[in-house]
Amino acid sequence: MILAIVQARMNSTRLPGKVMKKILRKPLIGYLLERLGKSKKVNKIVIASSRKRNNDELCKYVKRLGLDVYRGEEDDVLDRYYQAASQFNPDAIVRISGDCPLIDYKVIDRVISYYLKGNFDYVSNVNPPTYPDGLDTEVFSFKALEEAWKNAKLKSEREHVTPYIINSGKFKIGNVRAENDFSSKRWTVDNEEDFILISKIIENLYKENSYFDMYDILKFENKNPELFEINKHIKRNEGLQKSLENDREI
Repeated sequence: MILAIVQARMNSTRLPGKVMKKILRKPLIGYLLERLGKSKKVNKIVIASSRKRNNDELCKYVKRLGLDVYRGEEDDVLDRYYQAASQFNPDAIVRISGDCPLIDYKVIDRVISYYLKGNFDYVSNVNPPTYPDGLDTEVFSFKALEEAWKNAKLKSEREHVTPYIINSGKFKIGNVRAENDFSSKRWTVDNEEDFILISKIIENLYKENSYFDMYDILKFENKNPELFEINKHIKRNEGLQKSLENDREI
């Protein structure tokens, strides 16, 4: 079984409550789950959230959609992933971040297919990135996750789930590249400027095709380049870089 685990919580420092912010009367997390559910490779989807009460609204919404929710540690996201995955005994886990409402199911399936064909422990499209920020997909074995859960000690390794797998040298790792380098494009939601851009994309593309893909967004950008200037100043993976700067053993 291939299990997709989406990490999502309301306590975002840069844009609090972002996963439940609405566009066309639907929360951002709703778009993500709708698009992820289109995958032909993913067998089950679970939301991994925090036990903090401010996540109650998010968890109730997800349960109304008929999906499972696991609630665990606020900052130890690696533990959240391991505990959530342990309930289902998956063959592979797909990691998706809750701040990626434009996630592309075709990209997800491509990364999963590469993982399955190559006898890998871990495959992503971010090591190095060539896809737009916001289409990040990681696939790894339960065994790799368990070993990381047992051995990862650094704060960055616990908060960001996969650094131990990527950097320990213990695992067979693969990467999926796009046909061109689109890594400078930012389609994720961490800041208000991101939310404004994502709102424009969804408002213009969703009604015609709710499962619009990355190429539809690229075409929209070509016609409306000025809209995409709003968040270009924001660096990719700011959260991870901050964790690395403040790293310590926990």
